[in-house]
Amino acid sequence: MIILMKKNASKEQIQSVVDVLGDHGLGANVSPGTEATVIGILGDKSKLGCIDLALMDGVDDCVPIMHSYKLASRDMCPQGRTVEIGGEVFGGEKLIVIGGPCAVENEESILQSAAGVKAAGATFLRGGAYKPRTSPYSFQGMEVEGLKLLRKAGDTYGLKVVSEIVAHEQLEDAAKYVDMIQIGARNMQNFQLLKEVGRSKIPVILKRGIANTIEEWLDAAEYILSEGNLNVVLCERGIRTFETATRNTLDVSAVPVVKERSCLPVIIDPSHAAGKMKYVKPLSLAGIAAGADGLIVEVHYNAKIAISDAAQQLSPQDFAELLAKVRELAPVVGRSL
Repeated sequence: MIILMKKNASKEQIQSVVDVLGDHGLGANVSPGTEATVIGILGDKSKLGCIDLALMDGVDDCVPIMHSYKLASRDMCPQGRTVEIGGEVFGGEKLIVIGGPCAVENEESILQSAAGVKAAGATFLRGGAYKPRTSPYSFQGMEVEGLKLLRKAGDTYGLKVVSEIVAHEQLEDAAKYVDMIQIGARNMQNFQLLKEVGRSKIPVILKRGIANTIEEWLDAAEYILSEGNLNVVLCERGIRTFETATRNTLDVSAVPVVKERSCLPVIIDPSHAAGKMKYVKPLSLAGIAAGADGLIVEVHYNAKIAISDAAQQLSPQDFAELLAKVRELAPVVGRSL
């Protein structure tokens, strides 16, 4: 349930509602808006007994939330949430672009790729240190050494860094080197991992699973939010359909649907959706046009020698050309880069 306060409700009236909820063992998520303040009730509202919150001073209405995801719901935070990392804001007017190789392979590779990402105008560097691969014989990543190289490359070129973890045991090491954690499609419903990341408060990108509905995706985000971590960015990266022309099918429609149902920022991953670099540019532009808050794109200084996902990684030049197109499109949809 959410409590809609009157437009002229005082701070004391808002606090009185929060205090009543606390006295009955309930939490409160207070979201000040431009028009009115919304208070979300966290917990079992039956604990209120016969108390009618609608009769309290300053309360305009009490509205039930029908979704299983509460904190992730647009009803809970009508103006939308933002995630800020070192001055870069996901969900704001400016689009956020993340670029970098599929995997951290060695020092030379990540440094050269980072140089290209920075030159193109991106502000975040991505790179896999732990690689969840379909085959156990494929390259599994450099692990902690990869995180160290990623951090070095980020610091060298003034980029914030993002990397995926695949188990909650890796969280402590990752927190030492990254600015943002990624939870990949294969782990979207790894609930223990979600809860641990929630408790960590570290900003996180949560990718949609390859065969998951939007509601399941938002329920997964709720696991993180419910543990106290509100720094969640959703990422649509393509879902598995009957189509084989691309690696996955980018669900562009998920962007406006998520924007309507959820208060969380959402970005897209055109690289894993396409599986082929020639489709990355049009999919990126489609995602931005649909309302995405940014992109996460695979960029390698020489994809021909990449250890993993060579076919879908852009060269630094191609990446720069993509961002030039994004800069042209951004003002059309009320954004900037």
